[in-house]
Amino acid sequence: MSDSRPKLDISVVIPLYNEQDNVLLLNRELEAALSELAVSYEIVYVNDGSQDDTLPLLREIARKDARIKVISFTRNFGQTAAISAGFRHSRGEIVVTLDGDLQNSPKDIGLLLEKMNEGYDVVSGWRRKRKDPFLSRRLPSMAANALISKITGVRLHDYGCTLKAYRRHIVGNLNLYGEMHRFIPALAGWLGASIAEIEVTHAPRKFGKSKYGFDRTFRVILDLINVKFLISYSTRPIQLFGKIGLYSFFLSLFSLGFVVWAKLTQGIKMANNPLLFLSILLVLVGVQFITIGLLGEINIRTYHEAQGKPIYIIKEILNDNPKP
Repeated sequence: MSDSRPKLDISVVIPLYNEQDNVLLLNRELEAALSELAVSYEIVYVNDGSQDDTLPLLREIARKDARIKVISFTRNFGQTAAISAGFRHSRGEIVVTLDGDLQNSPKDIGLLLEKMNEGYDVVSGWRRKRKDPFLSRRLPSMAANALISKITGVRLHDYGCTLKAYRRHIVGNLNLYGEMHRFIPALAGWLGASIAEIEVTHAPRKFGKSKYGFDRTFRVILDLINVKFLISYSTRPIQLFGKIGLYSFFLSLFSLGFVVWAKLTQGIKMANNPLLFLSILLVLVGVQFITIGLLGEINIRTYHEAQGKPIYIIKEILNDNPKP
């Protein structure tokens, strides 16, 4: 479905959850930074079910400025849902995401746009001099960034930095679920996007408190498994599950061969050999994994064909209807 709304140069999408002490100052800094860029813009605030005065303050801001859009959730759905809603309801040819805690400076938006002008599809912020506790925040983040870069193949120093810029054709082809917002560059890389990373400033949190706890580590690991599957096997699940099934069959043959060898050369009874039961188990496991792969192939085809969704993304077509 095409969007007939007039386009803007920039949309800034900001998820907010209980940030009443930051909203007014953030909005002033944003408007000052954007007014210096000589671009048409909008600011899209997404109130993620805040329980404080965040929403009343946003309503007051939006009443005074038509360039400010406020989307308010009925409850707290999480940062991924908030960013996804901001993408869907924004109009900018370039979409910038920014946290509402004032730790990233709106002035750095101009730096991202300068890098975008070099032809990149995604520009990610890197909080090189991060002002957070080392053991509880920075050290786990460093390990996570190294792991994500290794597994996805999209190497960034700082996946967790929300300050990023995306071209419209990238965010228009992303469907986000769970806690996937931190993996957007990896998903964009899967779509063929060109990605750059630049240093941005980072400040200690002045008001409020962080919404992240230690349990975020487990969510990141689970979502990373999901992202790896989406990137590598989403259109060919049989290649993953079928491979595991074949490995299981080969191990079964090896185990059974050892049982037969032990019977012929050592006189060990096959009926009492636990490796025989292991061989049977491995055959059953192999059948199950191959069956899962086949069912996955059926589901993938149903998903794409029933909705008319292609398995590719077209960025540009030249001379699509040339004159004879």
